[in-house]
Amino acid sequence: VQLQAFGGGLVQTGGSLRLSCVVSGHIFSTYGLGWFRQAPGKEREFLAAISRSGENTLYASSVKGRFTISRDNAKSTVYLQMNSLRPEDTALYYCAAGGPMSIIETAYDYWGQGTQVTVSS
Repeated sequence: VQLQAFGGGLVQTGGSLRLSCVVSGHIFSTYGLGWFRQAPGKEREFLAAISRSGENTLYASSVKGRFTISRDNAKSTVYLQMNSLRPEDTALYYCAAGGPMSIIETAYDYWGQGTQVTVSS
C-alpha cells in the first residue's frame, strides 16, 4: 500500500489550502483514513479522521471548524481542506490509512511521505 500526499505550500495567514492523498495498492474503501502533522521540535499530532464510508469524522479541537476531511472512494483519495490558516499550522502534514478511524497514530498501518505547509504571518 502506498500513500502519496500533495498540495502543501506557502500561504499567508487567513489563507486556504487543500491537501490530497492518493492511496494505491489495496481496496481504498476498506480503510479508515487520517491526517496528522508534525512541526519542528514537536511530536506528531492528530488532526482529522474519516470512516471507511465517509459518514463519520473526527477532528482535533485545534482545527475543528477550520479544517474539513473528506474522501472520494472512486478516486482512492482523501482530502484535507484547510481554511483560516495560522502560522502555528506550519508543519509537515501526513496522511495515514488503517482500520477503523482513530485519533491514535498506532491505529494506522500505512503512512504517506508528508507534504510541507508553511503559513506566513
